[in-house]
Amino acid sequence: MDIGPNGRVALITGGNRGIGLEIARQLGLRGYHTVLAARSEAKGERSARDLRKLGHSSSAVALDVADHASIERAVSDTVGAFGRVDVLINNAGIALDGGDHRPSDPDFDRILTTLNTNLLGAWACARSVLPHMRAAKYGRIVNVSSNMASLALTSDAESPAYRISKAALNMLTVVLAAEVREEGILVNAASPGYTRTDMSPKATRPVEAGADTPTWLATLPPDGPTGGFFYERSPLPW
Repeated sequence: MDIGPNGRVALITGGNRGIGLEIARQLGLRGYHTVLAARSEAKGERSARDLRKLGHSSSAVALDVADHASIERAVSDTVGAFGRVDVLINNAGIALDGGDHRPSDPDFDRILTTLNTNLLGAWACARSVLPHMRAAKYGRIVNVSSNMASLALTSDAESPAYRISKAALNMLTVVLAAEVREEGILVNAASPGYTRTDMSPKATRPVEAGADTPTWLATLPPDGPTGGFFYERSPLPW
């Protein structure tokens, strides 16, 4: 399969719908080949087929971020098919708690499930792609975080599992960026804002706006920022 005009390959977790799919569309407009990673390869392929109908270069791969063997297979299959993986978008995430879940009365099953997906899944994906990025001396890793991860902006007790998982994802962004900053690899976190998706059906922010900052970070030039947390292409305090 042709990997697109610019020869770059982007692996997007949770890429078959919502913000992940819109990031794929926006990267496709920039000439990237996008690999839509989803737990169901069939669902990913349906979305990839829709992108190909729009003239984009896209394919799909089965990937469950809660299953580290699945991550290794997906990255191996991507590199086997295209010879490279230049961009990782850690977009897959879950939100299992809300106002009913209080930090003083923690549901640890819910917390562990959230951490396994939102933090450890992204961490495992980064671990898997980094050898290939290091070999190429080029890479962009974008961790899709949330305004709710900001310590500076938090003043209520809602959604502790989700908030803590995303705050930890921001710290992963910082320490990983510090390790690889001299190797041509930029690592950043992005908040899409309260964007209308299946996870947030009441939101009014369009998915095009939510995907813009992650797409921008995925396409940064070599002198672009690293280790940052961004919203609407500007640093967000956290």
